Amino acid sequence: MTARAPLARRVVAEAVGTAALVAVVVGSGIQASELSADVGVRLLANSLATVFGLGVLIALLGPVSGAHFNPVVTLAAWWTGRRTGSGPELLREAAAFIPAQIAGAVGGSVLANAMFAQPLVTWSTHQRSAGHLWLGEVVATAGLVLLILGLNRTGRARFAAVAVASWIGAAYWFTSSTSFANPAVTIGRAFTDTFAGIAPASLLPFIAAQLLGAAIGVGLAAALFGAPSRAGEDAAVAPDDEHGHELAATVIA
Repeated sequence: MTARAPLARRVVAEAVGTAALVAVVVGSGIQASELSADVGVRLLANSLATVFGLGVLIALLGPVSGAHFNPVVTLAAWWTGRRTGSGPELLREAAAFIPAQIAGAVGGSVLANAMFAQPLVTWSTHQRSAGHLWLGEVVATAGLVLLILGLNRTGRARFAAVAVASWIGAAYWFTSSTSFANPAVTIGRAFTDTFAGIAPASLLPFIAAQLLGAAIGVGLAAALFGAPSRAGEDAAVAPDDEHGHELAATVIA
């Protein structure tokens, strides 16, 4: 198996991938708002762009970093691998990945604003604060983490790009929150007062719901697929590409 990419390269891949993901989410939301006054059409355009963009980013950057683009994916990888020989490395990786993901998400939002001649940073006024929305985030995130861990433990990690993008696309429509399912992306979306934005006051409950959903997803994976192998799980999936790197998945909306 070929050696993994150096940590610095993996961190850059996580920052760039998360930035691109948020730029897709925010940019497509702005474009949709400029082209249609129908909220349903806007959501359809936003979700389709996200599905396509996410799938491409996972396929492209998975062989470098595992394509987490999501702190809950990184934390799930660390938690499930902490008792294996990979535990210390996964902890170092998580400590480097999560700040890079958050910084990338903010940068992606600023980039999207700039591309559409919006103020570079404008705090969102889109309040998303209600119990049913938090429940939607729990469901979306639990399903995402379960999917990623399940693909890994059943030897189907090669389907991550299609499967994860498909889950996010579906969850856009069947969850009340439109499936953010990603703390970094949630923070990034607070920096734009556009269709995809979320008010800063709504961040903490959303992120708490995502962390709870991640814990539920880890528990469901253990119940359905058993404990991870001694080799550990690096951020979501087992080595499955021609370079022996982990293909993972991310998320958002």
